[in-house]
Amino acid sequence: MQEIELKFLVPESRLKGLLRQAQVKSSEVTQLAAHYYDTPDQQLAQAGIGLRIRKEGDAWVQTIKAGGDGIAARLEHNAPLDNEQVQAMLDSNTLMPDLSIYKNTSVAPALAEFKLKKLAKNLTRLYVTDVERTTRLLVDESDDEANNHIEMAYDYGEIIHGNDDSQRDAIQEIEFELISGDIDFLFTTAKTWCKRYKLCLSTVTKAERGSLLITGQHHSPAVSADLDQLTINKDSSMPAFIRAVVHNCLLQILPNSSAIVAGSEDDDHILQLYIGIARLQAALQAFASYSDEINPDWLPIIKQTAALINDYQKLAYLASDIEPDLQQQGSPIVDWAADIDTLKISPKNTVGANDFQLTLLELIAFTMSDPSLEPQADKPVIDKLAKTLSKQYAKLGKVAQILHSKKSDKSDSITIENNDLKNDESQSVDSEDSDLEDSDLENVNSKSINSKKLDVENDDIENSDIDDNDAEQAMSKLHQQLTTLLYISEFAAPLLEKKKSKKKTKRWLKRLVKAQTALNHYRNHIMYQQRYQLKSETDSNALYGAGWFAAMLTRDHKRSEKRLAKVIDSSIFW
Repeated sequence: MQEIELKFLVPESRLKGLLRQAQVKSSEVTQLAAHYYDTPDQQLAQAGIGLRIRKEGDAWVQTIKAGGDGIAARLEHNAPLDNEQVQAMLDSNTLMPDLSIYKNTSVAPALAEFKLKKLAKNLTRLYVTDVERTTRLLVDESDDEANNHIEMAYDYGEIIHGNDDSQRDAIQEIEFELISGDIDFLFTTAKTWCKRYKLCLSTVTKAERGSLLITGQHHSPAVSADLDQLTINKDSSMPAFIRAVVHNCLLQILPNSSAIVAGSEDDDHILQLYIGIARLQAALQAFASYSDEINPDWLPIIKQTAALINDYQKLAYLASDIEPDLQQQGSPIVDWAADIDTLKISPKNTVGANDFQLTLLELIAFTMSDPSLEPQADKPVIDKLAKTLSKQYAKLGKVAQILHSKKSDKSDSITIENNDLKNDESQSVDSEDSDLEDSDLENVNSKSINSKKLDVENDDIENSDIDDNDAEQAMSKLHQQLTTLLYISEFAAPLLEKKKSKKKTKRWLKRLVKAQTALNHYRNHIMYQQRYQLKSETDSNALYGAGWFAAMLTRDHKRSEKRLAKVIDSSIFW
């Protein structure tokens, strides 16, 4: 069976009001004591599987959960156990799951990679949960025939390390599970509660939290884009394609946003969330005509969230990484703490903002809706993709021409006068043909191409004119168009690339990545130079940083032009 549910973290400021709605006369309170099992090296957790034996009131149930068909869906199999047998095993400390019951069940495919007998021998109890669950049945009274029912469950308790009960983690979350009826009722109800109590979506299961507890971690690692999870084929319709693309973006956005609202301040979570939002923004802009169900209100909220995250990430990275690197080069200390404090809005507040959380809910609902019900359901996406890419490619060429004709004299006139700065630059920057550049000075993840894509401008070129006297603005527009072209090329490549020209597609994407990375470095260095120059008005120590980045701009400008020219001159793959 497949369960469809949405889970949220509850902010302390809204807890009392929420409990008044949860703890009504018709609600039920149940004590849940669960034992979670995995191999010592957590093979099940790595496969996205949770296995437990839980006491639910007076009954014991063995449950396994695995990935489902959608973001809010999970496969679940529940098997009632004999209470006396369970108690006897508890008394002898031999309580273990029976894996043989999963043969020929809906969860059997999730266990296909394991040899069940071998797996059973290696299982051990890793952690337990002690939870008080308050449940309430929510019924759609507006439609008696629909039989729409949702179970709301508020969980309060803790996770306890299986071998050290002094190691514990608190649980305080609310879930909405569709029991029967239309999935739209689930999302409508969740949005109402989310808006009223400022709830924040969380994709972190209790099993995942238990795994983190036993490994001494507070949050799971940041999640980068994974195009292998983009489920499309050459027969996909336009509405099905855009749903799959949005789903792929959410697979990156939701785990990172969940970590941030849970308190993570890790640079990687913030970076990967930003990249996920940038990919989503590019998709919604380029593929807006592919579905009648795309809400035009999504894009402004996504752009605003991206802008706030970007402002914080840039300055925080300047303080945490750029400044120490410059000090190693001989720069005097510059303190950026006060500047960060003036931003006021933290990533947690930005991501937890109600309009963004409601937008995420609507996007999840969109990906789980039926594309076959749309007017364009009979239109193959492959007939439209090439036109979309060509349109974006033309935009890129137009802005590149504007930038070339209005090239900044300031960048051309910059010269490097300090030999030490020359040496510092050559030591911290990789060769021009390297896939990773400025690795010591940019917030990139060498394990993921997507981690090199830091910036997408938050203004839309289609709705604004470029000031002919502002080459820097033109460069920002250029970066936006280049980044959008890169992301939508990645989405479209599996459908448009031909067997005989895979090398051509790979070369195209590689050139896009290199051009986007080079232009991103150029823009970032301009921003850093401006930050240090402005800071020097109150702190003369900042002059070193201002000069250091100014010295890099000539090389950045030339490299950006060179790599952009390769994209413009390259033959397209579609």
